[in-house]
Amino acid sequence: MAPSTPENMELKEFIINFANQFEDTDPAEITAETEFRELDEWSSLINLGLIAMADEEYGVELSGAELRSAKTVGDLFEIIKAKR
Repeated sequence: MAPSTPENMELKEFIINFANQFEDTDPAEITAETEFRELDEWSSLINLGLIAMADEEYGVELSGAELRSAKTVGDLFEIIKAKR
């Protein structure tokens, strides 16, 4: 098991914040490799929730194009991290 680094801890926190956008999806199902558009609960409302989460939690303005360019939760994390 890899030692915890600040980046790993930051990613874990991001995954928790991401999972909180979903009501019916088990948070344990969501990892950095999760292709979030494949989740049954994915919707345009959750899409907007993620944009709001990026602003509120990370102070990052996430565009629709940036969100569309992300395939996995990890991709989305990297986009937000790069904008901080």
